Amino acid sequence: MSYRSSTASLAIAEMREFAGFTASERQFIERSLDIALGRGDAFKQWSPDGSEAVTIRKQYLAYRELRTLREAAPEPNAMDGLSYYIGALVRIATQDLALEQIESFSAFRFLYERLLGASARPYLPAVFCAAAALPQIRPGIRRVLLQSLSETAATAPGWSEREPSFYPERVVSDAA
Repeated sequence: MSYRSSTASLAIAEMREFAGFTASERQFIERSLDIALGRGDAFKQWSPDGSEAVTIRKQYLAYRELRTLREAAPEPNAMDGLSYYIGALVRIATQDLALEQIESFSAFRFLYERLLGASARPYLPAVFCAAAALPQIRPGIRRVLLQSLSETAATAPGWSEREPSFYPERVVSDAA
């Protein structure tokens, strides 16, 4: 299989995975990527009436730290930098999960792989568990989130180093 066809196959698999998320998860992922990647004016795009402005502002502030974290992923067997990396990610992830738009580890992983890159994959199950288990997450939501993490995902012996290829964007129609 050529590199081009394997990349296309990966993108199609990522699109299928994204399509399998709930509508609120897909919308949250698109909005979060717009904020993190600076794709347009998230306030105009996602809160034209101002109802979501406070939440979007909090995401902007939290996601500023992602630039540093993309370069700070510790080596899988290293302890140097681990507390900063995990601590910052748990704080950001808790803020995202508390919004109750992400309902599963799969959607969380999908988003955070795009926010941080492939080097974050080994840490995402731990970050997800830590964030979901905090008291800032309502008990009923906490249970749903923690039950969504499969044993396979939690105990994976290794992780792909291939960067994500599909970054979903909201499609806005000008037709009314």
